Amino acid sequence: MQQPPGFNTTTPHLVCQLNKAIYGLKQAPRSWFLKLSTTLFHLGFKPTKSDTSLFVKYTPTSSLFVLVYVDDILITGSSDTEISSLISNLHSFFPLKDLGPLHHFLGIQISYTTSGNMHLSQSQYIRELLQRTNMLASKPYPTPMVSTTRLRQNSSEIFSDPTLYRSVVGTLQYLLVTRPELSYSVNKVAQFMHSPQLHHWQSVKRILRYLAGTIDHGLLLHHQSSSFIKAFSDVDWGADPDDRKSTSGFCVYLGSNLISWTHKQKTVSRSSTEAEYRAIAAIMTEILWLKYLLHELRIQTPHPQIFF
Repeated sequence: MQQPPGFNTTTPHLVCQLNKAIYGLKQAPRSWFLKLSTTLFHLGFKPTKSDTSLFVKYTPTSSLFVLVYVDDILITGSSDTEISSLISNLHSFFPLKDLGPLHHFLGIQISYTTSGNMHLSQSQYIRELLQRTNMLASKPYPTPMVSTTRLRQNSSEIFSDPTLYRSVVGTLQYLLVTRPELSYSVNKVAQFMHSPQLHHWQSVKRILRYLAGTIDHGLLLHHQSSSFIKAFSDVDWGADPDDRKSTSGFCVYLGSNLISWTHKQKTVSRSSTEAEYRAIAAIMTEILWLKYLLHELRIQTPHPQIFF
């Protein structure tokens, strides 16, 4: 550790006595990332422009990739020897704990099939949520929301525990990492977190009942060589009766793998044509970012196709 610049110029050799653990300070993540990224830079890695937390290193014989999320790190590459050497080098700088092949990361469970495919799920995360809300043994529902449901901010009864509502909906939002079919329903209930009412909570409970019957559902990523990008988009102009914002959505496939999706627009469109253009702009932004990322990973992609 070093003193901050200009803190004590007369006795720069003295150390600081901390009144609070440095791990809990708001400056700690930035300082840690700076230290880690500097170390990776000295080891020959470079951050990608598309994602500054993704570091790459290319040699004539191998490729290495390091993905950083605070103090959780994923390492992969084309050479097991290079991966082991990198782990050994990092261990000389920081105390590391090698957890072996990827099986659990940030609440996401990863399982592998015999054909080389990966299944991403959050089953344990869902069980903990259902236990916390006493919904684990509830009767499952076949869908997360009825198609005719129109949630509004009206004069119905106020929900008695808004803190619980915000906590559960916030947890549901993280589930969208592996459960894209929940995007629309979770987005709808998340619009009333400032003042939830009883019928909003009933919609949340329906989502929980749906999860009770689909705990092990997730995303299946197929092992394949195709890097063809396909995107599908649609929009419902002025669908929200409260703010008249349009509900648009898109899904992007890399080969046969679903990798990104989205939902409600952030601004009001004055016509269905304007809503469609906004949907096109959103999906093109996602596709361009994806192409830049794949280019930095040295993966060549043909021209993408968009379907409406």
